[in-house]
Parts: sequence; structure tokens; C-alpha cells
Amino acid sequence: MPHHTELISALAIGLTLAFFGGLLATRLRLPPLIGYLLAGMAVGPFTPGYVADASIAAQLSEIGVMLLMFGVGLHFSISDLLAVRRIAVPGAMLRIVLITLLGAGVSQLWGWSLGEGLVFGLALSVASTVVLLRALEERGTLDTTNGKIAVGWLVVEDLVMVLALVLLPALAPLLGGGEGELDLRTLGFSLLLTLAKMFLFVVVMMLAGRRFIPWMLARVARIGSRELFTLAVLGTALGIAYVAGALFGVSFALGAFLAGVVASESKFSHQVAEDALPFQDAFAVLFFVSVGMLFNPAILLQAPLLVMATALLIIVAKTLVAFITMRLLRASFTTALTVAISLAQIGEFSFILATLGRDLDLLSEQGQNLILAGAIVSIILNPFLFRLIPVIEQWQRHRTPQDAPESRTPVGLTRHAVLIGYGRVGRMIAQTLQAKNVPFVVVEQDERRIDELRASHIPAIYGDAARTSVLRQAGLGEASVVVIATPDAIQAQLIVEHVRRVNPAVYVTARSHDEHTQQALQDLGASDVLYGEYELGLAMGNHVLTALRLTHNGAGP
Repeated sequence: MPHHTELISALAIGLTLAFFGGLLATRLRLPPLIGYLLAGMAVGPFTPGYVADASIAAQLSEIGVMLLMFGVGLHFSISDLLAVRRIAVPGAMLRIVLITLLGAGVSQLWGWSLGEGLVFGLALSVASTVVLLRALEERGTLDTTNGKIAVGWLVVEDLVMVLALVLLPALAPLLGGGEGELDLRTLGFSLLLTLAKMFLFVVVMMLAGRRFIPWMLARVARIGSRELFTLAVLGTALGIAYVAGALFGVSFALGAFLAGVVASESKFSHQVAEDALPFQDAFAVLFFVSVGMLFNPAILLQAPLLVMATALLIIVAKTLVAFITMRLLRASFTTALTVAISLAQIGEFSFILATLGRDLDLLSEQGQNLILAGAIVSIILNPFLFRLIPVIEQWQRHRTPQDAPESRTPVGLTRHAVLIGYGRVGRMIAQTLQAKNVPFVVVEQDERRIDELRASHIPAIYGDAARTSVLRQAGLGEASVVVIATPDAIQAQLIVEHVRRVNPAVYVTARSHDEHTQQALQDLGASDVLYGEYELGLAMGNHVLTALRLTHNGAGP
């Protein structure tokens, strides 16, 4: 066997075990990420058998984080970020402060030092980029108002963590770790330098990046080489992320996010997202594998009560703080609940803070293991918390029905169309139905779109169409046709299942971006599934035939 195969081993064994673990979890009706975590534990140093290189796995997972944030940036715009700043900025700042103080306070009951407690609380205060984005993507809510607030909140947390990583070594003497005295002049200089670098990076990206990157992608696209375009996409995402960290001291994730934001200015942004997606998914899986490798199951036996307390701080305290904060900032009940639950976990920055805390003698080995245990538990439980959202919303509707936007039902609609999703495709379908005077109701999860629909006097239901109660409010039992215009494949499949459960006879038409999803939707009972590229090919063929007939007729005698 040739030497220097650590990278190949990490990729081959990590992805293979993740596949089988994810497949097993899916068969058991559990989230696939549980299988990925177990795969990591299987090749970690704390279980018998093969031990993978944890440092290589961590670096590969970092690539997944970069590509994920790059993809999110592609769907965002500067206006989107500015639109959520009034909730995301104060909300994230307040939650970081409160959870850090709460973690430090609880640790005092365990006999820890103040410095260790502050590092512990700070590590619990920040959410995982990968877990949050995967949760929003799986539920088709990434492009909704709730999703944008959650991502904006995440960006603010990343900025705060970058500052924390700079300040922590300077504050270590004051907090009781390391040797030497606190130098306020050095501390102030470090803070100003970090803020200046971050500001300079944002300015460069917004001024130079917004012009150069779309221009560069357009030039590469004109060459006509798919290979070169894919390389341009990966080079943009990873290259800018690396420069952000190496030259400006900004986190890789934040650098990749801003790279995606400026790349979204290109007219080829959809193709950019499509080319990055396969790499994004594969490397994101390695994040969960690397987390599993770090976990020492012995902590569950050595300190079960401390593990439980840590998990409660992450899952219960963080959720309540975020929910109450957002309600105080006048967010709706559903928005506050969805964003709070999506942030009820910890991840990448928590591990970085824990490692730095160990290096500075601020955090004990037990503290680091508790942070890792809390991460594992919160990541596993987070998908199940999302399932509580409809239950809590139903309780809220019964308590205050006048405040629940889902309670407004269309009146007098029969033999109508139920249009699910009001994005670009949904709008075009709605315009067609209006032009033909076909009665219809729209089901949408974005509050701003709901307000727009109601302002236009179009019947609209706010809620997730993958819930039977929402479909019944849309009058599915009396509907003639259901149009599923949402682009999310998993969401579309869930919707078809629920539609068939409520009305087995209704005609269901849906959209698909690939043949696999098309077949899956048909197997679930969709009457008609339009595969984008196939339909485009047919339309272009018809245009060609029409042009040939016109040319032939014009050239005839």
C-alpha cells in the first residue's frame, strides 16, 4: 500500500461509513445526520478499530462549511441582510451575552473558575452553521423571512466569535489562564486592528468584489467550458474564504458567505449554485463525521448530570432566550419560534473556542468534553424539535386564534386550485390562473409574500403545506387541482404524501429539477411532474420546428 494516504482514507472511509450510517438512520425514520455522527464515532480515537486522522477530517469539514455559506450567500442580497438587521443584530448580541452569563453562572455551582465558566458559556452561545442551514434547506424555509432572519442572526454570531477569538488570548491573564499581566494597550490595539480588518474586507468585497466576480463569471461562461466554470465557482468560494481568513482575520465561513453575496449579482448565479451543490453536500457530511470523531462517550458515564445540564442550557435556555428576545423585538410568534428552535444547537465555533480555551489553560478537559457532548446531543435532538413547531403553533392558535395568520381561511372556494409556493414560478402560475378567471388559493411560508398576496386580495394561507391542517384550511377537500411550485425536492415529496392523505382524487402537478425526484413524486401519487430540462427541451424543439416551417413557407414559390 502506498504511503501518505491519510487524506484518501479520511475521504473514502468517512464518506462510505456516513452513507451506511445515514441509510440506517433513514430506515429507522431518524434524521440522516445521526448516522453521520455515529460513523464519526466509529472511526474516532475513543472506539476500538480503525482511527481516522481527525485533523484532516476537520479540515475537510471546514470546506463543507465554506461551500454551505457560499450557497447561502448566493440566495441572499444586501437588501435581504439589511431587512433583517433590526432583529438579527440586537437579538444575536443579547442572546450571546445572556447565554454566556448563564453558562458561567451554572459553572460556578460546579466549582469552576470564572474564566473557565465564561469560555464554557461563550461556546454554548453560538449556533452551528451546518446544522442550521441543513435544517432550513430540508424544510424548504431557507428563502423565507424566517430563514433569512436565522441566517442574518448566524452572520452576526460569526462576527462576534471572530472578535472573541482575538480577544480571548489577550484576556487570558485576567481570566486566570496562562502567565503574565493584562496589557490594556495591547488589548485595545488588537481589537481596533481586528475591527479595521473586518471593515476593510467588507468594503473590498462590496466595492471591488461586486464588480469583478460577476464580470469574471460572465467571461468564463462565454468560453463554454463547464469544467472551467465549475473551477471558477470553487475558486471563488474557497479562494475568497481563504483570503478572508489569512489576510483579514475573518472566519472562512463569513468570507465564503460574502463571496456568495457578491456572486449572486451575476446572471449566472443559478448555475453557480448548481455547480457548487454536489461538493457542498459531500463535504458538509464530513462535518458531522468529524464531530463524531471528537466525542468521547465516556463522559456520559463519568458526568451524566453535567451532560444533561449542558444539553438543557443549549436546547431549552437558548431557545427561550431567543424566542423571548424576538418577541420583544416584535417578531411574530411563528417567526420567533422557528428561528429560536433552528438556533438551539452548537457546532463549529464552539469546538474552536473549546480548543483555544484548552491551549490557554482556561478550560479543563472535562469542560471541553461537556461542550462536545452538548453539541452531539443538541445536533441529534434539533430535527425532532422542529416537529414540535406545529404542535406549539396549534396550541397558540387555540389560545389566541385572532393572532394566528394560519387561521384565516378562504371562504366559498370550491373546485379551485391550491397553489403551493409563491416564488418566481408560483407567481407566473398565479398570473395564468388569474387571466383565465380560475379561483385559487396560495399556501406560502414567507410572511412578506403573504402580506403581498392579501394586499392584492388573493386568498392566501400562511403555513407549511406539508401539514395536513394547513392543507385543509386551503380547502383541499373541495379543490380540483393542486400545483406544487416549491423548488425543494424533499418538501415537495412530503406535500404530495399529505395531499394524497387528505384528497386521494385531486389532480396533483409538481415541478422537478432531476429525473430521480420526478420518479419519486410520481411514485408518491403526483398526477403530473414537470422536469425542468425536459420541458425546456420540448419547448425549444417546438420553437425550432415553428421557425423551420416559417422559413420553408417564406422560401417557397
